[in-house]
Amino acid sequence: MNSPRIAVVTGGLGGLGTAICRRLAQQGLRVIAADLDARPEAIAAFDTAVAGLDVSHASLDVADDAACAAFVAGIQARHGRLDVLVNNAGITRDVTLRKMTRVQWDAVIDVNLGSVFNLCRPAVEGMVARGYGRIVNLSSVNGQTGQFGQTNYSAAKAGMHGFTMALAREVARKGVTVNTVSPGYCETALVAAMPQAIRDGIVEQIPVGRLGQPDDIARAVAFLTAEDAGFITGATLPINGGLFMSF
Repeated sequence: MNSPRIAVVTGGLGGLGTAICRRLAQQGLRVIAADLDARPEAIAAFDTAVAGLDVSHASLDVADDAACAAFVAGIQARHGRLDVLVNNAGITRDVTLRKMTRVQWDAVIDVNLGSVFNLCRPAVEGMVARGYGRIVNLSSVNGQTGQFGQTNYSAAKAGMHGFTMALAREVARKGVTVNTVSPGYCETALVAAMPQAIRDGIVEQIPVGRLGQPDDIARAVAFLTAEDAGFITGATLPINGGLFMSF
């Protein structure tokens, strides 16, 4: 191709999202970070992190189905296509199920899982028509193991991989791959907000003895979105330092 591949990363202004945007741009993609965060300090930090790279950002509520459809249509009208979609946006509303409200349940399901439908549905049509696409959904180790106080989050993250496998089967012969990356605990603002004693307890359980770095996750996403990764689809790649092992 003469022009760069076009990539969208949701939750692009967060810690993982920024690292993913930077890594994809370093590999020659034109990247659009989609995020609802409009705080000047967040945008300034993002712009600094991706300075000099082919990266821009746009406001998007990933829980809004109509807004997502319009966003994808706009990307395709402006750039002619959408080649890579990374569904990274996510929130938490942690509380035990006995105390969880319907609002807390719906918020997490709508953002973490509903957004995957909202964006894949309009994006995959063009990918199939062009015979090329890469979709990566960011799940979590807690979607594999469950976590106390996270029935909403764990359900959404487990559901993401079920979605991944089903869609992968639907589009495999059309040149489109769909995969999941399941991070463990990483050095992000979300984890940094935990009490030190809890963070120390988490690290003690991780066989490699440390938290992950955003770049650990970004490298995996870059691997799965590469043009020569066309024989990998419907897979989940766990990146958790050995916290959860399976086959």
